[in-house]
Amino acid sequence: MGDDHSSDSPTPESRAPWERPLADPSYREAQSGRPRRLPPRQPPPERRPPERTAPPEHRAQVERTEPSRHDSGRIGRRAAGGPTEALSVADLVKKVSGDEPNRPDDPDKTEIIPPIDERQPPPPGVPPRETPAAPPPEPPQSTPEPEWVADSAETTAVPQVVGTPGTTRLALNKTRKRKRLRAVGRAVVALVAVVALAGTGIVWGYLRSTEGKFDQIAALDTESTDIVDAVGQTGDETYLIVGSDTRAGASGEVGAGTIDDAEGSRADTVMLVNIPADRSRVVAVSFPRDLDVERPVCQGWDNASGTYTEETFPAADGDKLNATYALGGPKCLVKVIQKMSGLKIGHFVGMDFAGFESMVNEIGGVKVCTTQPLEDGVLGTVLPEAGTQMLDGKTALNFVRARHVEAEGNGDYGRINRQQRFLSALLRGALSSQVLLNPGKLNGFINAFTRDTFVENIDTKSLVTLGRSLQNVDAGAVTFLTVPTAGTTEWGNEIPRTDDIKAIFRAIIDDEALPGEKRAEPLPSSDSEPQAAPAPLSVQAVDPSSVTVQVSNASGESGLAATAADSLAAEGFQIYNVGNYTGTSSETVIRFSPGHEAEAATLASSFPGAVLESTTGLGTLVEVALGSSFSGTVRTPSPIDTPLSMSDVRVGQPEDVEIPADLAVVNAGDTSCD
Repeated sequence: MGDDHSSDSPTPESRAPWERPLADPSYREAQSGRPRRLPPRQPPPERRPPERTAPPEHRAQVERTEPSRHDSGRIGRRAAGGPTEALSVADLVKKVSGDEPNRPDDPDKTEIIPPIDERQPPPPGVPPRETPAAPPPEPPQSTPEPEWVADSAETTAVPQVVGTPGTTRLALNKTRKRKRLRAVGRAVVALVAVVALAGTGIVWGYLRSTEGKFDQIAALDTESTDIVDAVGQTGDETYLIVGSDTRAGASGEVGAGTIDDAEGSRADTVMLVNIPADRSRVVAVSFPRDLDVERPVCQGWDNASGTYTEETFPAADGDKLNATYALGGPKCLVKVIQKMSGLKIGHFVGMDFAGFESMVNEIGGVKVCTTQPLEDGVLGTVLPEAGTQMLDGKTALNFVRARHVEAEGNGDYGRINRQQRFLSALLRGALSSQVLLNPGKLNGFINAFTRDTFVENIDTKSLVTLGRSLQNVDAGAVTFLTVPTAGTTEWGNEIPRTDDIKAIFRAIIDDEALPGEKRAEPLPSSDSEPQAAPAPLSVQAVDPSSVTVQVSNASGESGLAATAADSLAAEGFQIYNVGNYTGTSSETVIRFSPGHEAEAATLASSFPGAVLESTTGLGTLVEVALGSSFSGTVRTPSPIDTPLSMSDVRVGQPEDVEIPADLAVVNAGDTSCD
């Protein structure tokens, strides 16, 4: 009950706590005479002030009060020596519960504190409490009605049928059939998707597997200055194909002979194949194996290992074409052909006799037609009778190799003619649906090609893509030509007709019509097409870094284009390529396509006296053809935004190319036996 207990042990005669007097009467009488005062409110515990000390007189009175008995340590509740007042349990309960009658003289009665009313004045001595002013009342706001309530009209829901209405047996059967058809359709679609995915994976895996079978060899020189009009050849595909007559390995087993007959390898067949960017035709030019050529400085070649040696051979005149290959390998041969033709050779393919025989066998043979039996002084009887015949690999190899045929006169040209006719038939067969759409034959053909060839810049994917792009080319658009010659030297070398050779390759670069060619005619141009706007009379100079230049040498002086290109690059021009012009000229010409007058005028400001010529086919490039009058000095171009005159621009006319009339031509579309 909250009593404090003394640490001393209670005496036996002590009374129980509820029988003890609650307070000393004298103390109550003394307290009853004092005015009652409400106890002050206690602040929160953290800010509660320290308790006051009792007054001295009260403290002295308490100190004089001594308990007469042990009363659990209660002090200040009884006066010393005064009588005690007993309190029963029932009275205590009434006292606590508040049921006891009012006793105004009871100091221990629980005081009832009335609630504080802000409207009543505070007791004396208490400052009035400041009441903050109440904010003015806000006017009542009306709640707007939602738009959906205002805009929507009252509707009445239409009753609907719940559940599945009764269906007939026929309707149920139709429903089941539709479900079965849908299931079958989904299964078919899934099967097709799986097959297509598997087929794609098989094709991709096949291409990846055949990719590693190519024997790669260094051969190309795509940055050569011997390339003529590199801009005009943009997008063209040019292949140099070489048939090697090596006697070693499998080639000796198929009848090529032995290394005792001819050590090393020689270029028995050299053919340059050009396919223009629009894939409208195919031109193949054959070079006689004994053609007299100028051999450049070449690195040594070891045919047995298919690698280059550390030995270097100096340049030489009067060398045979096939001997050049035997000495310097593919690199040396590419340099010779590229200088003679001016074409940019982008692909090299070398093949031996064994590879040729395998390719023919894989496609089931090649059908050819001859007007007479073929007898060779070394190989013997190749074809016992004339007419159309199907040749297998071994017979086809002898057919294209025979060069000691008395009936043909000049053995090399007769052999080239047979090779071209055979390749025409081989091309027709390889590009036919019987091969391209026959996975077995196509795979066998590609495997034979990859197994027995050595290449550079060749892969299976590009070959398949090229073959499909040529599938729509008519056989009449495939033309075989032979480099013309004018007799032989004392060493038996075929003397090339240089001017006629240049005219042939100029026509190829310019995509001009060739003798015997039968490609489709282009669609006639419409008169309603808008005409090109006339060239402006004045333009402003542009930043040299925005001008891409093709530097061509038309002076005949070796190294002039390379020197000028270095000077132009130092002035900020972008150099696309350096090469030789198609002919010679005394004047320096700046050639450009319509729409690029400002770039051409800026370049011309570096070449005082140069002639501006508008032409076609250059695209965004600007070409400078350095003539013999060029001093060798490249001036700083005019500053940006400087006005430049374009009044003296001439319109270039395509050069007339005269192709010799006595060219040996074979058209792949010709199936006659003439």
